Amino acid sequence: MQPIAMEDNFADVVRKAQRGLGLSDRGLAARATISEEALTRIKAEHYDAEGLRKLAPVLGLSPRALAALPDYRPAPVTLARLAGFSTVYGGMRVNAYLAWDAPGGHAAVFDTGTDCTGILEALRSKNLTLCGIFITHTHGDHIEALDRLRNETGATVFVSNREPLRGAEVFEAGREIACGRLRIETRLTWGHSRGGTTYVIRGLERPVAVVGDALFAGSMGGGLVSYADALRTNRKEILALPPETVICPGHGPLTTVAEEQIHNPFFA
Repeated sequence: MQPIAMEDNFADVVRKAQRGLGLSDRGLAARATISEEALTRIKAEHYDAEGLRKLAPVLGLSPRALAALPDYRPAPVTLARLAGFSTVYGGMRVNAYLAWDAPGGHAAVFDTGTDCTGILEALRSKNLTLCGIFITHTHGDHIEALDRLRNETGATVFVSNREPLRGAEVFEAGREIACGRLRIETRLTWGHSRGGTTYVIRGLERPVAVVGDALFAGSMGGGLVSYADALRTNRKEILALPPETVICPGHGPLTTVAEEQIHNPFFA
């Protein structure tokens, strides 16, 4: 995958945590002992290290990681049999992934993004057999190209039973699905969406977790359904994986469990 910009900055993290905790600007500023004007500036992306360190404990964030976020970018990660595809959705980019075994050439696709042309070209050029299309969650940016990919490959679509899609095979979290020599474990990481699923892939050089919008490098999806459950399931189902596990987020660059345990303000 080509270098991709970070999905969130310090202001995004502050806004997500504030929204998740249901704090007003006045209440947050008072508890952090900063002025409302200073809070407004921070949320408008004016960096203020002292203000961020005061806000962090009130928001349940790491003061060190939050203040250091402008300088954080995870170390590049490359795996021989994992490919990423970044496509445009409105003013942002969304990621999809392809993993395959060897020998055998059995492949799995995770989300589709908005254009599956690159995925189809990779399947053909590498002579891969597609076992299935695995959906992390059903927000439109992640499944816009699903109909085309399913029609052109005939592959089975797998999705959580908490977010069923017409024509897809639903599963309950905890199910393991075989794809050649790959083993794909399904873990419920909900909170951003009701059926948010992390797929833990074993059979590559290192364990891989395709997390959708549950977690980003230096941030998380925001807990649109349940902020508390987003925090809880991320800790339990993603950040408890081995430190070398590669994290493949729905937006932003690849990262690892070890990186996020240190650098993610929500979890450091």
